[in-house]
Parts: sequence; structure tokens; C-alpha cells
Amino acid sequence: MRIWVDMSGPAHVLVLRPVIERLRARGDDVLVTSREYTQTQQLLALHGIESTQIGHHGGASRVRKLVRLIERTTSMTRFGRPRSFDLAIAHGSNDIAIASRLLGIPEANMHDYEFAMLQHHVGCRLATRVIFPESVPAERLRHFGVGPEKLRQFPGLKEEYYLADFEPDPGVPEALGIDPKRVVVVLRPPPDVSVYHRKSNPLFPEVLMRLGNADDVHAVVLPRTAEQRTFVRTLDLPSVILPERAVDAQSLIAHSDLVISAGGTMNREAVALGVPVYTTYGGRMGGVDEALIRGGLLRPLTNPGALELRKRDADGERTRRDPQLLVDLMLGTVGAR
Repeated sequence: MRIWVDMSGPAHVLVLRPVIERLRARGDDVLVTSREYTQTQQLLALHGIESTQIGHHGGASRVRKLVRLIERTTSMTRFGRPRSFDLAIAHGSNDIAIASRLLGIPEANMHDYEFAMLQHHVGCRLATRVIFPESVPAERLRHFGVGPEKLRQFPGLKEEYYLADFEPDPGVPEALGIDPKRVVVVLRPPPDVSVYHRKSNPLFPEVLMRLGNADDVHAVVLPRTAEQRTFVRTLDLPSVILPERAVDAQSLIAHSDLVISAGGTMNREAVALGVPVYTTYGGRMGGVDEALIRGGLLRPLTNPGALELRKRDADGERTRRDPQLLVDLMLGTVGAR
């Protein structure tokens, strides 16, 4: 089969890498498109995935997002029309959902957060098959036009699938100048440009100030945008490490003592790798995070003073799942058309 895979954000590179590998191993012709957005292009290069770059992110403005959606969808449709794709695959890309519907291509779209309302009213309605974790209640998806005939769900976290073959690089902390005697904390700022995360999140700067001035801590900050990078750099905090380019974040997490993130992917990567993690997410909590909090694997943080800063005694327990399950769910889309 000829299969079209779209990467519209940096996390999608990680999620879809093992899917692409398995599709190509069985002989499928896989073509990848991508969008210029934060570290997406750097991660594609880091993982050796060639792609055709189409379009840019619209930023924080809803109007610019709409303009970019129209522009990129038009370009995506132009890209897909002469290539006779049998299947399209994405994780949360509305652009390929629209283009695939216009071109009559069956499309499988993965998601793991059910309250991205504007995104789902487009992407979920237009997709042939919608794939979510089992921890997301199916009834929350019905008003997006997702019923039993369209919905497929998988056990666990998507991170447990794409990290199944992952082994941490022991050289990453040293390359970043991390002192292993200190408490190593990985910090991920809130997704300021995300439509579903419009509430102000003052907690992150407060946490950053506490950790950045602690002489027994090394806080590695992984900003999402150039503006966030500039903000962190201007604070000139003595215990903050600010990498200049995209790093092997999964190895960094695996060798850290604690993760604090306002977004979902890095939190769940920490859980999958057995690393303690706090969430500072300011939006509505989704089913995946609700389940992790109930299980004691994810801790909400509302006060920087509540942080428990200590070295980990040993590696945490990892859960590994076979990505072939996700591949099979996606390939089943062709028969579901």
C-alpha cells in the first residue's frame, strides 16, 4: 500500500516513528509530510525521518490558526492528489483529515486528549477511524461524531508503545553539563499557543524561580517556543540549563530525578519510564491524566513549596507495549471505509 503520514507537531515524530518503521518493514510505500512548528523539524532529523515540509503553525491567534489551516490543507490536497494514497495516518492533524476527505482517502487519526474541542469537531468528524486510549471514556467523544463504528481504543499510554524499544543514552546528561550529584529536574513550560490551554498559568514561572535558584538542583528547561526560550534566558538563573537545540528528551527524562511539565506528552513519558512527575496543566484534565492521578502515577502541583526534591534511589518500573497493535488498528481503517 501507499501510505501518507503527516507530522504536524514534535510529539507526532515520536509517536509515529515505530509505526512508520513497521509499515516499511512489511513493504508499504510510506511518504511523510510535516509542518514547521517548534522542534518538529529537528526531531525528524534526529530520528532520520525524511519528510516534505508543508506550512507553518498559526501561533496563538485563532484567526491565524484558521488561515494557516486553510493554507496548509490546500497545499496538502495538492500534494496528495497525484500520489494515489491508499491510507492516511496522523496524530491530531486536522490538515490531513480535511485533505483526505476531499481526496477520498481513508484516514486514521490518533488522539489522547478529548477536550481539544475545536480540533476534534474537525479532525474526529472527518476521520474514517479515530483511535484513543481506553482511559478516555467513549461517551465524551460522541458529540464529535465518534460512535462505536468509528472509535477504536488501546490499553495503556501511547508513550508505552513508542518507547517500547527505547534504551536511554547514558551520555546525554554529561553532554548538557548536568552535575549528577544534584537533583536533576526536567521542566516543560505550558503550551501557550494551544487553543485548549488559554488559561494563564503563573505556576510555571514560580516553579522555575524556586528551582533556578537552588544550588543543589540542576533544572533543564525544554521550551516550546522562541518566546519561552527568551523569557527563560533573560532570568539568568544559576541552576537552569537551557539546551540550544532539540535534545534526546527521553534519555534526559530517564536519567532525571523528577519531571515537571504543563503538557501531557512529557508527563506520560515520565510515567512510562518510571520517573516521578508533577503536572502544572492549567486546562481541563483529560481521561488519561485522570487515570494516572487516580493510580498515583501523576501528581498535580499547585504550590511550588510542595515539591519533593530528592535523588532517585533506583530506576522505576517501565511498561513496554508492542506498537504493532497501533499499526493493526490503523491498517484496519482501509477495510472500514
